[in-house]
Amino acid sequence: MPLKVLVIRFSSIGDIILTTPVVRCLKTQRPDVEIHYLTKASYQYLLVDNPYIDRIHTLESSLWKLIKPLREEKFDLIIDLHHNLRTLQIKLGLGVQAISFNKLNWEKWLLVNFKINALPNVHIVDRYLHTLHSLGVVNDDRGLDYFIPYRDIIERDWLPESHQKGYVAYAIGGQHETKKLPLNRMIELCEKINFPIVLLGGKEDAVNGEIIEKAIGSKLIYNACGKCNFNQSASLIQQSKLVFSHDTGLMHVAAAFKKKVYSIWGNTIPEFGMYPYNTHFVLLENRQLSCRPCSKIGAKRCPKGHFKCMNELSFQFEIKELKHQRWQ
Repeated sequence: MPLKVLVIRFSSIGDIILTTPVVRCLKTQRPDVEIHYLTKASYQYLLVDNPYIDRIHTLESSLWKLIKPLREEKFDLIIDLHHNLRTLQIKLGLGVQAISFNKLNWEKWLLVNFKINALPNVHIVDRYLHTLHSLGVVNDDRGLDYFIPYRDIIERDWLPESHQKGYVAYAIGGQHETKKLPLNRMIELCEKINFPIVLLGGKEDAVNGEIIEKAIGSKLIYNACGKCNFNQSASLIQQSKLVFSHDTGLMHVAAAFKKKVYSIWGNTIPEFGMYPYNTHFVLLENRQLSCRPCSKIGAKRCPKGHFKCMNELSFQFEIKELKHQRWQ
């Protein structure tokens, strides 16, 4: 009989992508395991094409309506990678053995509020994988996974002619304003890159994309914000020369495709353990401030009002990959 396992991670995009080594290592190293994955319905598109997952369950609205069908699956083990009140209710409702991920909330609170760093110098992926230690599963060092369905692969000739021979992808979005460069600094960064750029983001980023495109010109900027679904944006990441990104889900997609990432950090810090995993990267952050980090996730505005972490972020770095490929 196979070992039937339920992996839980409800949200969000980046966090779910960061769990992909868990399901891959578990499936490839323990062929006897049948893997089910529970997430929010709005995020299942991240997982439906993952060959290491046997079945996906989704949280729609009511947690209690979910308990009964999950109980009927007769799971042998729960791997809780979210570890909050809702996952506690699920674990109690199913009444089976569970392994829970330590989110280190106390250590993060100390760092945010007192700037005392008690966090281990370990990436969150390796901490996720540690939950499988008792199953004899180890890190295979293959990094993150992201699987794009064929229907969402972007053909290069769909792009403007100016971008068909190569481009840089810049993910300009972010769930929180304090994790994104201000618009004027996005324009400044694009001017520095000085190479055809595809701007990526959701519909909420489309206006900023239009302003950047107008400021710099359509020969350098193609604004794909709001024009692509997430998988199509991932396809554009996959085909790019390199990637600039705020601390977003697309940053982790870039890592999955082993792209070099120029990773931009504002009020949060890489020490939280969610920097690009198992790929080459450059950290762009203002380390001269005593107020960072001011939050473990981000906020609508800078609590001090100056937003120096982004406004005074230095762009004095060399993009070596484009050194001999400057746009003329």
